[in-house]
Amino acid sequence: MAPPIVRKLAHDEPVVSVHWLSANIGEPDLKVLDASWYMPHEERNPLQEFRVSHIPGAFFFDIDAISDKNTNLPHMLPSEEAFAAAVSALGIGNNDRVVVYDGKGIFSAARVWWMFRAFGHSNVWVLDGGLPLWRASGYDVESSTSDDAILKSNAASDAVEKVYQGLSVGPTTFEAKLQPHLVWTLEQIQKNIQEQEYQQVDARSKGRFDGVAPEPRKGIKSGHIPGSKCVPFGEVLDTSQTLLPQRDLAKRIEDEGISLHRPIVASCGTGVTACILALGLYRLGMADVPVYDGSWTEWALTHPRSTDQPGLISDSRLG
Repeated sequence: MAPPIVRKLAHDEPVVSVHWLSANIGEPDLKVLDASWYMPHEERNPLQEFRVSHIPGAFFFDIDAISDKNTNLPHMLPSEEAFAAAVSALGIGNNDRVVVYDGKGIFSAARVWWMFRAFGHSNVWVLDGGLPLWRASGYDVESSTSDDAILKSNAASDAVEKVYQGLSVGPTTFEAKLQPHLVWTLEQIQKNIQEQEYQQVDARSKGRFDGVAPEPRKGIKSGHIPGSKCVPFGEVLDTSQTLLPQRDLAKRIEDEGISLHRPIVASCGTGVTACILALGLYRLGMADVPVYDGSWTEWALTHPRSTDQPGLISDSRLG
């Protein structure tokens, strides 16, 4: 039996159930985004999968397109103006509630949850279990029988390009205001290594963290930032790819020698799965966990000989 439906979303919880979404989908102030993104070696096309099957009324949020165009680092946070232009093109305003999901359960949706929060929008939640649990629960999906959803996605991508080219994008419905305390830079990580005010937690696999497994991005050695600890993102999720309950989450994190009474900064390979750790820590009452946006990719490129592990060089593709 489905749990009771409550229309109001709680701000002390970062996720919403598929049952809640099913009961409230179609509300005029509720916007649903498919933020699916996959590692290149998976050879999955998220936009094509969206065309074939998505939650009714959802729009596609392209993490790679809605990103900083002034860096070679993958899907870095865009400027305030670019994010506002993209989100406006998707038909979202500051008074809207946003639910984000992805095709894995909880994966890239957490990144978009963090992006909205990083730009001052707190009315955002991740769909617990994502599209797989939605379908497993017997809820309907739809295909893009009209071009509206695809047109909006393309318009969002085009708006970002125009902003970085200095072109006009017209009026916006969303105002973005960067929250600097949620976004860490390379310089802040370097300073923290000396001061150790924050505990740095890495969401990558143990093998990559320990320097015994290759990184997905060509030319990037594995290893980890000095002083950091590892909680692989999959270990804060259960078998149905939903976020662990508070007690289990707390135990998993504390088992790695991480204190929930001291500040934490999260990182990963390229700033995607670190947001899953931030999502879990939010459930534990740590609402202001920053993410190191450049993460290991930026660190390894700028500190080729200063990591805790000698590391490996990968010949596989970008991840």
